[in-house]
This record gives sequence, C-alpha cells and structure tokens, in this order.
Amino acid sequence: MKKLALLLFVLPALLAQAQHKTNPKSFAKRITIEDMRRHLYIIAGAEMEGRETATEGQRKAAAYIQNEFKTLGLVPGNNNNYQMHFPVYVDSLQNLSFSVNDTAFVANEDFSVNLMTSHPAAYRFSEVVFAGNGISDSTHDDYKGLDVKGKLVMVWSEDVPAGSRKGFSGFTQQSAAMKNGAAALLVVNKNIAATNNKGNMYVNRYQKTQRITTFNISEKLAEKIMGPGYAVQKATAQTPQVYAANIALSFNKTTITLQSSNVLGILEGTDLKDEYVVLTAHYDHLGKRGDTIWYGADDDGSGTVTILELAKAFSKAKAAGKGPRRSILFMAVSGEEKGLWGSDYYSSHPALPLEKTTVNLNIDMVGRIDPSRKHGDSSNYIYIVGDDKLSSDLKPISEAINKKYSKLELDYKYNDPKDPERIYYRSDHYNFAKNGVPVIFYFSGLHPDYHKPTDTPDKINYSLMQKRAKLIFFTAWEMANRNDMLKRDIPLDGRTR
Repeated sequence: MKKLALLLFVLPALLAQAQHKTNPKSFAKRITIEDMRRHLYIIAGAEMEGRETATEGQRKAAAYIQNEFKTLGLVPGNNNNYQMHFPVYVDSLQNLSFSVNDTAFVANEDFSVNLMTSHPAAYRFSEVVFAGNGISDSTHDDYKGLDVKGKLVMVWSEDVPAGSRKGFSGFTQQSAAMKNGAAALLVVNKNIAATNNKGNMYVNRYQKTQRITTFNISEKLAEKIMGPGYAVQKATAQTPQVYAANIALSFNKTTITLQSSNVLGILEGTDLKDEYVVLTAHYDHLGKRGDTIWYGADDDGSGTVTILELAKAFSKAKAAGKGPRRSILFMAVSGEEKGLWGSDYYSSHPALPLEKTTVNLNIDMVGRIDPSRKHGDSSNYIYIVGDDKLSSDLKPISEAINKKYSKLELDYKYNDPKDPERIYYRSDHYNFAKNGVPVIFYFSGLHPDYHKPTDTPDKINYSLMQKRAKLIFFTAWEMANRNDMLKRDIPLDGRTR
C-alpha cells in the first residue's frame, strides 16, 4: 500500500515532466496559412464594418471569436461567459443656443461647443471680461489685475488676431480660466468647427474636476459683443477690459451608455492549472465613416487570427493528451484603439488572479513588413518589446526558444521606453505590465496603410505571419509548461502612458 501511495503521489509529477518534454513542433503545424487567411477575410471583411468599439461591427466580430473559442473546446473565461462586458459612454447634443442683446446667433456658423469638455449649463450674463490670450502661467499672466470669479471670460484663440502669442491651446486657456474662477469661457476663432450631434466615446464618466463650459465663437459674434472696441483690441496690445452686453448661453446634452466586450476562452491546464499564461490581441479597429470602412487587417486582425490559431494548436495538443500544465487564457480585447480600454478594464476586474499570471504575450500587428527597416532580413524578423522590463527570466527564455525553433531575427528597436514612437505604452500588454505581470509584445512595425482604409487582408504576408505565430506558440508552450512561474525581480520603470 505504501508503494502504491508513493506511486500515486509521484505519477502526476512524472506525467508533467514527460509532458514538458513533449516536442511541440507537431502541434505548431496546426497553425496554417489557409486558416489564417480564412479567418482574416472574415474578421477584416466588410460585414464587420471596421469593428469599432461599441458598434454592431464590433459585436459581430466578438460573436465570431466566441463561436471559434467554443468550437475549439475552450471554456468561458469570465465565470460562465465568454464575454466580459464593460460600459462605454457617448454624449448626445440636446440643444445649443447663444444670443447677444436678444439677437440669436446660428449654431455651427457663429458658435459651437466641444461635447466632451463642456457640461450642461444655462447662463445669463450682463457683461463679459476680455482677457487677451487667456494665458496665466509662470511667464505671462493675462489675468493680472482682473476679477473674473463667477464671470464670463472672452479670449483670443491662437490664430486670432494674427501675430498673437503662439504656443498655447484651448485646453491651456480653459485651465487658466478655471484657475482664476471664471464661470464660462468664450474663445474667438477664425473658423468654427461644427458641434457634432454625438461626441467621442469615453469610459471615465466620473472625473475629479469638471472643465468649464467653453463656447467657440466667430469674430462676427465677438464684434457684436465688443462693439467698436473689437477692432481696437485686435489692432493693439489687447488690453483687458469689461464689455457690457446681455448674453444668454444654453447648452444641454445627454449621456448614452453603450457596451463593448473582451472575449475570453480558457484551456485548462493540468498540475499547474491555477497558474496562467494570458495571450492577447485586440480585435477592435476604427470602424467606418459613411461608406468608407477602415478594415484593420494588420491592426489588429493579424493578431486576432493569430490568437485563434494558437488556441487551435493548444486545443489539439490537449486532445492528444499533451495539454499545457498551466491554464491558458486566450483573450481578444476591445477598445484598444480608443485608449487600451478593454485591457485596462480586465486589469481592474481580472477574471484570473494577476499574481498567478506568469506572463502576458500580446500580439498587435504581425502581418506586414516594416518598410523603414533597412537592416537584416526583413522577410524573417519580429520586433520584441517589453521582455526585459519585469523579469530577468523572460528575455533569455524568449531568445532560447527562438534559437531552438523559429530562428527569426528578434529586433529590439522599439524596446526602449524612451523611443519617440512610445510603442511600449501603446498596446494592451502595458495594462498587464503596470500591474507587475511580465510581458512580451510582438509587433511587425508601422507601414503606409496604418490606420487607413487601405489596411486590407490582401496585403498581409501570410507565410511570415505564420512563422511569427509559431514563435509565439513555442514561447507560450514554454511559459505554460516550465516548473516555475517567471520571476518578478525588475521594478516597473514608473513611466506612464
């Protein structure tokens, strides 16, 4: 009985050791050009309408990915759900009006507002304080000697009048007006950008501070307020002054709540199933404007279909009794193009413990060749980002796996966080890294079709994408089967996006 008990104790470890020594090459062959092409022509096809976050096209893509995960035998990764929904907000204009001395002006011709940076308000002012360029900083203060608390302030924009002080912005002017206690702000512009009926999407509904409501107004409207003083101010040193005028402002908007989602599928491990490898790629893109679709084949259809192929390869390994020791989460992320929203939501609401996540391998744009790359063999490379940032284990393992199996040129051009492109901060791995999870970001570089409607599936280098996918598979295989989780022995550098 003692021998039997000892055997039952030792057997799982022996099986795990044998499993770790399994040659993964036969399962890597399951990653095929044919399936990559088939998936990508669907994911980056017209029916998906560019997959913009919180749109019907994005929901269609999520349903497609979910069905593929389910077909491959992955279990839902968010409790009993394949999708992890998160709220997205968008403002919708309700009304907008502006009158001076009972004369009404025309919205989008004489005045406009920015839906996102202004909040609903209705004001009746009997005067306006003109504050020149509206700058208040350590080198210059247009508010010196002015009392604007609770008042309406008017300032020039950067391009009005000609020759005015450069280097400031509407945000700078808003901040200065707020600092000095203004109730609302008018910015005189040469050209009025129309107020959109719907604003940009956002996820942070609650803010520590609210920006003051700011109206962009035309020179015609400014002259109506200032009278003969307008020409004088424009021609002179812009002396601060108070102008009497009955001004009625009204702006109202409503906030619509939308939804987006990450798609999560788990392949359960064996003896280390409570530790995790997370593989990510964002499936959202820029959507459509009118009849024009931003297809997003490389960005990041290429990463999305790579995730599907990796899931297939690991599922075949498990079906053959050679599944990974650690569980693997395959996650297609939404909201990346808006500001890494989906991965940020996951890192704040993790379906799996981040402290038990040994690594995040993130795949974003792996289907093209960087035309700016003038060294080495550009038909056989991949950019590696982040492998040396949090774990001293990761880079040596990554390089050893590549040397053993793939023999790609590992290019570290973008690995420096000081790189002007700031690639390290621009994809979903960053939200794992900032929480201490070691990461590798796989990236093939920018190209002339980046963020253009011309990023289409016919321009993908499928054979090179397949080779890159196999490298990621072999690396994930090692991460999922090695005895120990990766060390976390290098502190995060402290920089932020």
